[in-house]
Amino acid sequence: MKIVARDIPPRAAWALEQAGVHPLLARLYAARGVRAHEELDDGLGRLLPPSGLKGINDAARLLAGAMAQNKRLIIVADYDCDGATACAVGVRGLRLLGAHNVDYLVPDRVTDGYGLTPPIARRVAERGADVLITVDNGIASVEGVAEAKALGLQVVVTDHHLPGPALPAADAIVNPNQPGCTFESKSIAGVGVMFYVLLALRAELRARGVFDATTQPKLDPLLTLVALGTVADVVRLDANNRRLVAQGLKRIRAGQMPAGVAALFTAAGRKAPAATTFDFGFALGPRINAAGRLADMTLGIECLLTDDAGRAAELAAMLDGINRERREIEGGMRDQAMLMAESLFQEDEEPPPAISVFDPDFHEGVVGIVASRIKDKLHRPTFVFAASSAPGKEHELKGSGRSIPGFHLRDALDLVAKRHPGVLLKFGGHAMAAGCTVAEEAFEVFERALAQVAQEWLDASTLTRRIETDGPLAPEYCRADMVDTLHREVWGQGFAPPTFSEEVQVLSQRLVGEAKNHLSLKLMHQGSPVDAIWFGHTEQLPARVLLAFRLDVNEWKGERKVQFLVEGAQL
Repeated sequence: MKIVARDIPPRAAWALEQAGVHPLLARLYAARGVRAHEELDDGLGRLLPPSGLKGINDAARLLAGAMAQNKRLIIVADYDCDGATACAVGVRGLRLLGAHNVDYLVPDRVTDGYGLTPPIARRVAERGADVLITVDNGIASVEGVAEAKALGLQVVVTDHHLPGPALPAADAIVNPNQPGCTFESKSIAGVGVMFYVLLALRAELRARGVFDATTQPKLDPLLTLVALGTVADVVRLDANNRRLVAQGLKRIRAGQMPAGVAALFTAAGRKAPAATTFDFGFALGPRINAAGRLADMTLGIECLLTDDAGRAAELAAMLDGINRERREIEGGMRDQAMLMAESLFQEDEEPPPAISVFDPDFHEGVVGIVASRIKDKLHRPTFVFAASSAPGKEHELKGSGRSIPGFHLRDALDLVAKRHPGVLLKFGGHAMAAGCTVAEEAFEVFERALAQVAQEWLDASTLTRRIETDGPLAPEYCRADMVDTLHREVWGQGFAPPTFSEEVQVLSQRLVGEAKNHLSLKLMHQGSPVDAIWFGHTEQLPARVLLAFRLDVNEWKGERKVQFLVEGAQL
């Protein structure tokens, strides 16, 4: 492992400080590419205009016309948190704008697979739909859209995933990653795309005289859901995404949120008035995702749609229970998968350039999380496969992969597919996360083929885990109130949470936790003792060591003390 400090452009840091930004924040922002104070303005007026999204005016006109004729609109959602929040934003937003006949349908991860398939299109038609709207899916659903059109439906695709070689023949496609779209925020989440469609629809309804600027409904209450889905989907937090997230956080901290979001905070034991992006990514998001992994995402969507606090509390408690079950399943699978991964190389050897594991007892709902855990530990692109439980697909394996910087997972799958035609039955995804289906007998071919691509694409520097940090932490900033200030900011993918690094003296260390799998430390930092913990780490550290750490506050009997959360050590 190599710990490296980010470059901090002094001129940018100075300019931000001169504009009134706290010196520590100025340094952190400058290191993340912020050059001017205006870039930190998270006001709604600074959002990119909807007009930049190709196809958005077509979508707005189609939806406005459908609403004028009271046509039945059905949203086809996805079964992750981005898909669930996008669906809730779509249903709530369309109703706010005057649509009286809106419903949704969410595919089942196991029996339906991903996206708008022909059978899903038929189910939408059977439910009396006139217009089918996809959220967080659809850009690759060429056959599903064709089936929907053949059944007489109008189709609006809203998505953010990368398109395949051919676009579906929808009536309107809104996706910043489609060819010819000039929208600057290519990393907007599915929920963000749906929110933008609603903004364009409201403008179209104003143009038609349905509303004026004083009577139009406010759409900004939906920003709490936009923020949650954006962070939970781990999209890059560019300036536009950070504004969307900041706006949602402000409303939650002020107590303005749907009943389901408030109930999820309670179920997770988190405090909404002090909401952070961490809460979205590690408390609320996983509880919603658990429904799509182990049960039915309808539970998650209903939780986000209800305005009844009692019903919301009931649904949030159910989601919390499903998430506990998910953690139990994941724990057993993770241990088994880690043993399998570690059996691929000797103790004194480096792991292979890519790792693929399969066990017939694995649960397909949590393969992605387990792949992520192995990738984190071994720093290799990793795929974990489970046997498909879909009827008639028993001999197919469904895999989910996670990658490391420098290895584009979807492109790697594309190359595997070209070199070994027929091995990949289906695949798709992003640079850092992807999914695929292979026949069981083709697993070993896939394993070797992926390792071969990794061998060609990755070199020693890419295969060495690097932790980028913000350098040393000045002792005057090692305070609980400063930690609170940092936590209030918007951090996430592509705008990393502050991580510091210094050589420290280890005063004492012991293993803690039920399984004794966490290292509790007492450190000497800049002449003062400080507590630290390294979750999931059991190996003892030398007396002096270079550590990378994040800041947290530990509350005990009313006293709040700074605690370091160790991210890594350079030995």
